[in-house]
Amino acid sequence: MADGEYGILVVEDDFRIADIHRAFIEQSDGFYVVGMARNGSEAKAIMAEQSASIHLILLDAYLPDVEGLELLWAIRRDYVHVDIVMVTAAREVETISEALRGGVFDYLIKPIEAARMTQMLTRFRLEREALANRAEMNQDELDSVLARLKPGEPLRANNQTLSQALPKGIDRLTLRRVIDALADAPDSLTAMQMARTMGASRSTARRYLEFLVAEQAVSAELGYGDVGRPERRYRLLETAHKWLESL
Repeated sequence: MADGEYGILVVEDDFRIADIHRAFIEQSDGFYVVGMARNGSEAKAIMAEQSASIHLILLDAYLPDVEGLELLWAIRRDYVHVDIVMVTAAREVETISEALRGGVFDYLIKPIEAARMTQMLTRFRLEREALANRAEMNQDELDSVLARLKPGEPLRANNQTLSQALPKGIDRLTLRRVIDALADAPDSLTAMQMARTMGASRSTARRYLEFLVAEQAVSAELGYGDVGRPERRYRLLETAHKWLESL
């Protein structure tokens, strides 16, 4: 694991859905898959061996050998440093309420849109970075973290606008270049195409693009390249122009 990367454990008994989660995580800047568990026993075994590398767990509520909520409480008891996101088809208010009482970071109902997953991962990274290497926080900074921002809501700290409080690794000048490049493109762009346009690395281009997706200024969709592999393609949204005015 490189500095600034977060490990994720996927707990999902449907291998097709698990593979979709894996593919999405592997395309998300700053995250990587530590392990894949098909049931509670496998999840506990992976946690016992690699808990130091796991920062986030994507947990289904329906598992063949244990209730997802039961596993949630067990993980919460034994691994306090790990955040949990329920990724499940369970819509019952009772299930949702217990998950919230268990301190889940987020609750995603299947089928999940890519933009919603991106928003969750971006928010997770921003919160972890906000708390990293900090001995104290003032009330405004703490409120920003506790707010658990809604999709599209700008990050605020010390009553600043988003343009005054961009997250670490994002600067206004480069952000404007990315938006201009998307506006000038005749079609959607991949991270690699954006990297060539920017004269930057693919990981840098992807970081800016995913940030804009989380801010609902850019849409992301899966397309297929020349060799048939799925790839994320990014397109500027009409809302981006209004969003850009705040920069």
